Amino acid sequence: MSIVLRSVLLSIAVSLLTAILLFIAVFMVHPFPDLATLWERQLFGLPFILVVPAASLVLGVFFGLLHGFAVRRQLKQVEEGLREMENGRSIYPPLQAQGTEMDALWKRMKNVQRQVTDQARASQKLANEKAEDQEKIIQEMISRERHRLARELHDSVSQQLFAASMLMSAINESREAEEAPENRQLKLVEQMIHQSQLEMRALLLHLRPAALKGKSLQEGIKELLAELVQKVPIEIHAKIEEMPLDKGVEDHLFRILQESVSNTLRHAKATSLEILLIEREELIILRVADNGVGFAMDEDKAGSYGLQNMQERALEIGGTMKVVSLPDKGTRLEVKVPVISVEDDKND
Repeated sequence: MSIVLRSVLLSIAVSLLTAILLFIAVFMVHPFPDLATLWERQLFGLPFILVVPAASLVLGVFFGLLHGFAVRRQLKQVEEGLREMENGRSIYPPLQAQGTEMDALWKRMKNVQRQVTDQARASQKLANEKAEDQEKIIQEMISRERHRLARELHDSVSQQLFAASMLMSAINESREAEEAPENRQLKLVEQMIHQSQLEMRALLLHLRPAALKGKSLQEGIKELLAELVQKVPIEIHAKIEEMPLDKGVEDHLFRILQESVSNTLRHAKATSLEILLIEREELIILRVADNGVGFAMDEDKAGSYGLQNMQERALEIGGTMKVVSLPDKGTRLEVKVPVISVEDDKND
């Protein structure tokens, strides 16, 4: 209604102004003419006294319509701008709005959009921080539960398996060397208990992985291998080179190594394990290879949770992971991580 009222008022104002100007022009040519003279004087075949109001009215309506169309176009642009704001896109004021009343409106709209964007950014940041905090809490709960389960398994099942293994070994040594059916069965039971011990040790390593705790990656690997040599009857060959690494890279590589060794002990039935940590051509290379049973790469095992977890850890430090395995030919896992120098960080 305000737009219509403004257009009507503008039409009336233009009409009155036009009429006044025309009458002033007439009085300047013929001072103080009477109405009869104005009625007798004709313009375009009509009395002059009628032409002036009619022309003034037409001109006023014309300017009023122009004003209305201009305001309507500006409102349509504002509506489109509001629609863009609703859709989350940036708005840009039209050039013809600069220096006018609409320019102030567009500036206020930009300020509102900026405030909405800042609020959305703050909300997203808060949501991310909340999700990260919840993830940390969940991970801490999972870690505590894994440690509790590993401790209970070590104090109960692992000790019982060790006692059963010692008992079966003593029984088999005390019996005669004859190939009696019960002797073969007892040997088989002893082997099963021995295999269960190996799987239990691998499970404990998986549930309660040792942390570096301030040690370097090389020191952590050497301690891990020394523990394996004492507890697991497997031949280990290792080549560990000294190299400076970031703490995050060391932690991820150590976790990958632990996961790989755990998989080897639990599934591979390997008698030999090779571990390699070297630096070649600006790449950190971690390789874990065994001579176990292996698996077909197209099986579901190739996409198991353990391999996915190691793959994600490699990606998080900008590296790549490749697994090669064949049935009865063993498995080889290789992780390559690019070396990021201090100069590279400065260039970035």
